[in-house]
Amino acid sequence: MATIYDVEPSEFIEQVAQDLKKIEEIKPPVWATYVKTGRHRERPPAKEDWWYTRAASVLRKVYKLGPIGTSKLRRHYGGKPNLGVRPEHTFKGSGNIIRKVLQQLEKAGFLRNETKALRKGRVVTPKGKSFLDKIASKLTKGRYVAKKKEPVKVEKKTEKPIKKEPLPKKPVEKESKIEEPKKEQPKPKKPEAPRPESKKLSNESEKGLEKSKTFQKGVKAPEKKVKDK
Repeated sequence: MATIYDVEPSEFIEQVAQDLKKIEEIKPPVWATYVKTGRHRERPPAKEDWWYTRAASVLRKVYKLGPIGTSKLRRHYGGKPNLGVRPEHTFKGSGNIIRKVLQQLEKAGFLRNETKALRKGRVVTPKGKSFLDKIASKLTKGRYVAKKKEPVKVEKKTEKPIKKEPLPKKPVEKESKIEEPKKEQPKPKKPEAPRPESKKLSNESEKGLEKSKTFQKGVKAPEKKVKDK
């Protein structure tokens, strides 16, 4: 048979809440419509039937963590308020709601008080355990239940030796004779034409050349004497 550990918590709690509505002992009080579930909450719950959802959640917690009391359950349903820029603080959930839910579940026969190894609190009765297990088995009916995975045996494949086929022989090409490039013979030089002989300069031009050479060397040219009139 399936248990609560084989089902998703959210789906399981919704189904348990629907079945708790059929029980007469579990009913929300008059003040449940406008009360908050804790100091850390800003508004009351939006759902109208939130009391049955809380009762289903508490019954599941006691099934897992029992024996457990009101003070420890308050920690599970507590939280942090939105204080803006101020530092956050954790507050416990409402103790009055949890206490009333536990009393109603005890009247229905799902819980009882018990002490185990210095732990005192409420524990699920056989009636409550069978009630929860039946709902879990209905949810898992026709679905895949996780089982232990068996080790998969891997068969070793024997590989056959691959025969290598000989590669086809390439046709041998005949060696082609490489013709060496012909060396170009030097072209014969043309005979230079005789230069024309330079014409002899006149006496006046020779004197002018001498003056320019002496001027370049920094030697002053001889001044002409001017005759006094």
